[in-house]
Amino acid sequence: MVNQNQSEAERRNHRKLGQELELFTSMEEAPGMPFFLPNGMVIRNELENLWRKKHQAAGYREIKTPIMMKQALWEQSGHWDHYHENMYFSNVDEQNYAIKPMNCPGAIAIYNSKRRSYRELPVRYGELGLVHRHELSGSLNGLLRVRSFTQDDAHLFVRPDQIEAEIANILDLVDDFYAHFGFEYRVELSTRPEDYMGAKEIWDDAEGALESVLEKKNVDYQLNPGDGAFYGPKIDFHILDSLGRSWQCGTVQLDFQMPQKFDCSYIGDDNSRHVPVLIHRAIYGSVERFMAILIEHFAGEFPLWLTPVQAKIIPISAEAHADYAYEVQAKLEKAGLRVEVDDRSEKMGLKIREAEKKKIPYMLIVGDQEMADESVALRKRKKGNVGVLKIEEVIEQFISEINK
Repeated sequence: MVNQNQSEAERRNHRKLGQELELFTSMEEAPGMPFFLPNGMVIRNELENLWRKKHQAAGYREIKTPIMMKQALWEQSGHWDHYHENMYFSNVDEQNYAIKPMNCPGAIAIYNSKRRSYRELPVRYGELGLVHRHELSGSLNGLLRVRSFTQDDAHLFVRPDQIEAEIANILDLVDDFYAHFGFEYRVELSTRPEDYMGAKEIWDDAEGALESVLEKKNVDYQLNPGDGAFYGPKIDFHILDSLGRSWQCGTVQLDFQMPQKFDCSYIGDDNSRHVPVLIHRAIYGSVERFMAILIEHFAGEFPLWLTPVQAKIIPISAEAHADYAYEVQAKLEKAGLRVEVDDRSEKMGLKIREAEKKKIPYMLIVGDQEMADESVALRKRKKGNVGVLKIEEVIEQFISEINK
């Protein structure tokens, strides 16, 4: 059984499939910084489109913050003292800068850019933010362990009386995301580490708030003592893939420290100045790592909405049927589908085998009869011939499958 599981894991290896399916590559010019190929960008864009759609519906507003900011900001945030060895630096105009390893200080800067009222809170910022962290070269691993990656971050500035409601909403959003991919997951509550900022009493309050929400939502969770972030406790989400492997992806971190360090405030209903609480939150964890998990989970056989090429159109004769194949392609692309035409002068069997090897879900075979009827012979990967359908029926079937 061990050998069988190992063999299956090797078959699903995201680095191997990433090369075979032309999704991404690594180059010596930028170790640990992936290059995404056109097929890989389709998957990235679909993941980001889903992220934007769900966050907009949940009341988040998207922001974008600079990749590089002055060293003083990172000293103020505490990253200089607690994370210095993992950061990259530069000097511009005789001033020291750091390339951001995290997005939170930029989100805080935006929050502090104007005066806030208690009526505005909660303020929910979402950011697909590119960050850089120095990882040892020996630890780099495809998309799973990299030096540059895009965090699907969110930073929520809330009043103390809003904490539990906002965290409950986040738990619902996380559940909605993972259900979209069919993932089961488990939950951990991570508490104060040895190296931490702030008073112990504040940590106790923060940990109590997270525990209260989990219990009110009837969420089964495990306690993970001492594994919180240096600025606050957190809830971590570990998804389970098709091989039963556990991957830590999502996180919710409650932070009473950084709003004080950055002098964040809002004017309360008593007309006095108050300090908000900051909730840090990610669901994918990083787009790159989540892609690697998806590649291995699906073994490269993605659901139709996520697959880079949804159908390959194969003319029986390149000379006689190629023009019609391109007409079919134009109609499917107009409907928003991703299709390609294989009009090489090769045998039909070879074209079908190559399309299946590339894990393309559908093949549309076109010949004399299909041209005459404005139809296609639909073939599904691993299942063979489905039947002859009108072009409009194929479009309807594909869109129905995508929207499941």
